[in-house]
Amino acid sequence: MTLRIAVPNKGSLSQAATDILRESGYRQRSDSKELALVDSENDVEFFYLRPRDIALYVGEGTLDVGITGRDLLLDSGAKAEEVMNLGFGRSRFHFAGPVGRYSSLQDLDGLRIATSYVGVVEDYLFRHGIDATVTRLDGAVETSIQLGVADVIADVVETGSTLRAAGLETFGEVILDSQAVLITRGGEVPDDFEIFHRRIEGVLVARSFVMMDYDIEERHLERASELAPGREGPTISPLGKKGWVAVRVMVPRAGSQRLMDDLYSIGARAILLTDIHACRL
Repeated sequence: MTLRIAVPNKGSLSQAATDILRESGYRQRSDSKELALVDSENDVEFFYLRPRDIALYVGEGTLDVGITGRDLLLDSGAKAEEVMNLGFGRSRFHFAGPVGRYSSLQDLDGLRIATSYVGVVEDYLFRHGIDATVTRLDGAVETSIQLGVADVIADVVETGSTLRAAGLETFGEVILDSQAVLITRGGEVPDDFEIFHRRIEGVLVARSFVMMDYDIEERHLERASELAPGREGPTISPLGKKGWVAVRVMVPRAGSQRLMDDLYSIGARAILLTDIHACRL
């Protein structure tokens, strides 16, 4: 049975979603006007949809799998669930109001809040026992306070420059940490999902690790292996130079430069880092 997958057709998630699917070995559209694409070799069909609609299609069972934002998933109220973080499209939601006017969540009682994510905000207020009126506005919610539509806004905050330009500041705790996620219908695992899931996971791991090769004297090998144990242990091969071995090991990308310095300091030479494009662990 063909696996049907929803992909964001535009916005901040679209290109990154396409990239990770292409790196996972799947065909992707070359024309942004295409609404669907069949990858017959992998028995998968992709549908390019508005990011806000994806959770609804998956939750209803119309499509099997989707890539969307955690914020959009929670805001939709759909019967879909998060399966995996995808590591891109990160954002944080905050309450914001005029500078110096509000300082805590309790200040929201009885106020009017404008947001593009009514479901997320109402759920947050309910869980914290806050009684406030929430109004949905699509885009440019910062102006709602100036126009008298709202007292406070709840929105995505990146650098904060847009808020400052509108005379606003964030207050209270973060409402939600969001990022792109892989979703399926709640309680269901689609046919052939395991292969798709494994491919995506392989790309994510590959992005987080690099392959390190180096030469070292055998007498320093134990110390080097302590510094870089690898996922399953290092691969060790003899060199033509007596008493020396060649080592290959998979190490985290973060901190790999410092690790090279540490290995060099104990005698490792010819240290190389190589990108990993995909893997299966």
